[in-house]
Amino acid sequence: MPGLLVALLTLALAYFALLDGWYLVRVPCAMLRARLLQPRLLDLLAESRYAGRVLPSDLDLLLHMNNARYLREADVARAAHLARCGVLGALRALGARAVLAASCARYRRSLRLLEAFEVRTRLLGWDDRAFYLEARFISRRDGFVCALLRSSQHVLGTSPERVVQHLCKRRVEPPDLPEDLLLWIAYNKASSRLLRAESGVDAAKNQ
Repeated sequence: MPGLLVALLTLALAYFALLDGWYLVRVPCAMLRARLLQPRLLDLLAESRYAGRVLPSDLDLLLHMNNARYLREADVARAAHLARCGVLGALRALGARAVLAASCARYRRSLRLLEAFEVRTRLLGWDDRAFYLEARFISRRDGFVCALLRSSQHVLGTSPERVVQHLCKRRVEPPDLPEDLLLWIAYNKASSRLLRAESGVDAAKNQ
């Protein structure tokens, strides 16, 4: 029995030391909670809320929440949101998947130790390649938007239009995207063109 306990403790230590343990636990747990314990979001553009609190492990040297932690929390909230609104289920039914292709963050005010916050996630729209989502970090203390994140989820194996059609059982026109999001999408496309040219990919295609 003591040997088994030591083995289990060793495995647990290795899991957290060699792998990103909490992340690998939290994402599936958030998705299961969204599917089993929360009502389905029937409106594809509806907002979902994911509660959080700044822990000591989230802090940087200035005792603020580390900027990378915002991306992590947004990742967990986004997975829960896509599960709750049915997008993940539709992707699975169509034999497709979505991958994070780009993200950007605006930091407006620091979240401090033990401060409670909400990540409010919503789908802004889609085009022929990707879904575009927004995550707002709202302080529970005064409702201030402490950070704003945008992300692009590229769909592989099908198209966003087919995913939405599978969910809604009809063809749905995508909503108009906000002007700032369109500028960000244009920046990403310009960046891709420059990187392809830099690596010679476009030249190889033209030969």
